[in-house]
Amino acid sequence: MADKLRKLIISRETRNYVMSTHFWGPILNFMIPIAAINDMRKSPRIISGNVTLALTAYSLVFMRFALKVNPRNMLLFTCHIINANAQLIQGFRYVNYRYINPNSEINQGE
Repeated sequence: MADKLRKLIISRETRNYVMSTHFWGPILNFMIPIAAINDMRKSPRIISGNVTLALTAYSLVFMRFALKVNPRNMLLFTCHIINANAQLIQGFRYVNYRYINPNSEINQGE
């Protein structure tokens, strides 16, 4: 089992994949949902509704792109699923803070 794993890791296909934009693009793109998830612990006051909407739309568009390229880029697709969900949560926090409960105790204390 360990020998098969070692052969897979050092194979030409694995090296080519790891050295491609098909791999590094999604890896670096994961910084966007990581930032959104990190911001969930912060005050909703810092959320920009426009940016949240733009990033949600961006991820929805690029989820489709990730499936249409050949070969499919499932790492990019996963990144955009995570980002779309994180942005939707931030969007709900924004709407709740600005429009649904603008005078709540939490909002007054911040």
